[in-house]
Amino acid sequence: MEYTAENPLTLTQKSSCACGEHDGEGFPELDVRVIPHAIRHATIFGALDSLAVGAGLVIVANHAPLPLLAQVDQRYREGAFDVSYLSEGPEEWKVQFRREA
Repeated sequence: MEYTAENPLTLTQKSSCACGEHDGEGFPELDVRVIPHAIRHATIFGALDSLAVGAGLVIVANHAPLPLLAQVDQRYREGAFDVSYLSEGPEEWKVQFRREA
């Protein structure tokens, strides 16, 4: 199967693979502090692109992700994600993204 914008690969809360592991309750967390800076936003956009409606992701960062949030606003249509802060520093910020449309 070829994955395109019309036929995307999706990540859902109930998805599973053959590894035998699964996510716990709530949305999975992506700790971006361990991702090299040069590919950090691309990695996050890949994860956000894969979310099905109703699915979500929590980004864990070491600073307020204001540049990322500005890029999300530019990249996705209005209302695509519900975004909320779960924690705001001073050493760790957690931002939840939930796919709305």
